[in-house]
Amino acid sequence: MELIKDLPDRLLFAVPKKGRLHASCLSLLEGADIQFHRKNRLDIALVKNLPMALVFLPAADIAKFVGEGNVDLGITGQDMIAEAEAENKVDQLLELGFGKCRLCIQVPVKGGAANVEELVGKRIATSFEGISSKFFNKIDAEAAAANGTLGTDAQKKTELVFVSGSVEAACALGLADGIVDLVESGETMQAAGLHDIVTILTSQAVLITSKKPSHPDLVQTITGRIKGVIAAQKYVYINYNVERKHLKEASAITPGRRAPTVSPLEDPEWVAVSSMVLKNNVAHTMDQLEAIGARDILLFDIQNCRV
Repeated sequence: MELIKDLPDRLLFAVPKKGRLHASCLSLLEGADIQFHRKNRLDIALVKNLPMALVFLPAADIAKFVGEGNVDLGITGQDMIAEAEAENKVDQLLELGFGKCRLCIQVPVKGGAANVEELVGKRIATSFEGISSKFFNKIDAEAAAANGTLGTDAQKKTELVFVSGSVEAACALGLADGIVDLVESGETMQAAGLHDIVTILTSQAVLITSKKPSHPDLVQTITGRIKGVIAAQKYVYINYNVERKHLKEASAITPGRRAPTVSPLEDPEWVAVSSMVLKNNVAHTMDQLEAIGARDILLFDIQNCRV
């Protein structure tokens, strides 16, 4: 009861309680220094160092809670926002760079439909009923308009079959002629003997807020922290010594976000240079620096930043 009494004075932040986004969300919260302890079997956790509470919800429900204003902030997938028809009810503050996938129409490799038009009037298994219904209603109407059956009893309508899990097995078990499901690496799809013929939408995890959050200043603070974590994941901090005569070349190799930091050394012919560089290109950057005579090249991880 004490926990519930504390909630009205706190910003409510919804995060997935399990599933493919859960672990990455916890890592993001840790990087943003959001300190909490979640008690066993409890889906609410008070944050120790901020006037905030975490609410652990199914990812599919988060967009609805944020869109209705029950929760101020949330992390969920763009596919879940579309399925909840909440695109106009929430503001997407940040793309978080994880949970990337595609929502695809998949059919059997052997004997399956060659294109989406061949699925008109057939059975489609999915857990994304809202998105699939909109998509196939349009495809059905276009097919009916082309053959003159639009609005008549002869118009074919695609049947959607709701499946909450293991959707990829639906075709092999004879439940459906095709499926609508998420594809990440594609390994599950290939193992089930399926291939995708249409991508309905692409998705990744996003930070969302309600249109009228109860704590707008705190929303801005948390957004800034998370933005810093995301930037820190992309960059490393490089420090090296280089002869002053090569400083222009070195600055071109490591320009930083705005400009490198240059510090004099006891030897007036040399300077120390520090800069942020992209993590995915750092080996090549070090090669280039070494080629112009840079020495004592050091790399440092960045835990968080504001850029």
